[in-house]
Amino acid sequence: MKMPKNEAFVLAVLMGCAAGCGAPQSRLTRQRFVQTTIDQRPDRSSYIESIGIGASDPSLKTDTQRKALARDAAIVKAQYEMLAMVKGVELDGGITVDRAMETDSSLAAKLRETIRGAEILKSEFTADNGCVVTLRLPKRRLEAMMGVKFR
Repeated sequence: MKMPKNEAFVLAVLMGCAAGCGAPQSRLTRQRFVQTTIDQRPDRSSYIESIGIGASDPSLKTDTQRKALARDAAIVKAQYEMLAMVKGVELDGGITVDRAMETDSSLAAKLRETIRGAEILKSEFTADNGCVVTLRLPKRRLEAMMGVKFR
């Protein structure tokens, strides 16, 4: 049975859309390469998100070793970025977390521990065995740990 040209075209478009629409597009990588521009919105309503980009020594023997080390590096970088963001958050009373840490030495240790426990939302590997990691931390958990309320 022969299909008319316009019906064949519509069928091809629908099949292409079905194939391409199944997987969500990453906002950090495209075709396994880190995008030139990364649109970061760290304050996402009830969460704080951060990203980290990591690489490993290309002379390592296996892809698994390179990817594992790149992911570890990306996690550490994302934790560092998250700590920097949290330090700038303003608390009720008009002071920042950074200023509160100066007066309460145990707060810094609690904050580092909480950030280490942040959820790894996504790990994306690049074509050159690098890794982009997205971390997410619920604001409520952070407020409860610190015993404060964010503005």
